[in-house]
Amino acid sequence: MELGLQGRRALVTGASSGLGLGCARALAAEGATVVLAARSQERLDSAAATIAGDVHTLVADVADMEQAQSLVERAQELIGGIDILVANAGGPPAGNFASTALDAYLPALHLNLLSTVAMCTAAVPAMCERGWGRVVAITSMSVREPIPHLILSNTARAGLTGFLKTLAGEVASKGVTVNSIQPGLHLTDRLAALYADPATVAAGVPTGTLGDPDDFGRIAAFLCSDSARFLTGTAIPVDGGACHGLQ
Repeated sequence: MELGLQGRRALVTGASSGLGLGCARALAAEGATVVLAARSQERLDSAAATIAGDVHTLVADVADMEQAQSLVERAQELIGGIDILVANAGGPPAGNFASTALDAYLPALHLNLLSTVAMCTAAVPAMCERGWGRVVAITSMSVREPIPHLILSNTARAGLTGFLKTLAGEVASKGVTVNSIQPGLHLTDRLAALYADPATVAAGVPTGTLGDPDDFGRIAAFLCSDSARFLTGTAIPVDGGACHGLQ
């Protein structure tokens, strides 16, 4: 399928590894110019070396609101504008209600909620002016079905989903779509940090396997395509069938 992304300009955060890198690879493979952003230039250089196409890198910590907004501005200057924003950030520390201090919530909200709000504030108005834009946020299956011992992620990403749904309705008539993807268990550094033996958790997934970040990236790329112009305000689980709810 032709996705119509040739010549589009994309910013992907958290792109030095995992799901963010998978998204960057998929967009570049479809002909988009891609800016990879993360906190480490060394890791960005390694990631960029795995991608064929027009690829650039920028260092930023999106948990810092000023850096999140300035990242968008720097990317716009670097490649002439942003048509596609893939908002991705690592997860906050694990913990439950009893083990999580009150002062741990604000950093989690900065990382997994306000960072995307800040980047949308900087990127979406220009998309609306041009009459075309795509925002894809990577959240978590925990938004659909809260995960025990991840109370910070459950809380922050649920709030982000509410923001994205609201934004989607406000900008739909401007040719801008806003969607989120809720990943389940994928073979990423985050999974390795949470589980001593990530392979063992695959037994709890109906497919019997862990997700492939490159497959995930191709789903994100489709959401950015011309064919997905009528798909907005959605939160799509990509979890191998692991969520049990009907919605």
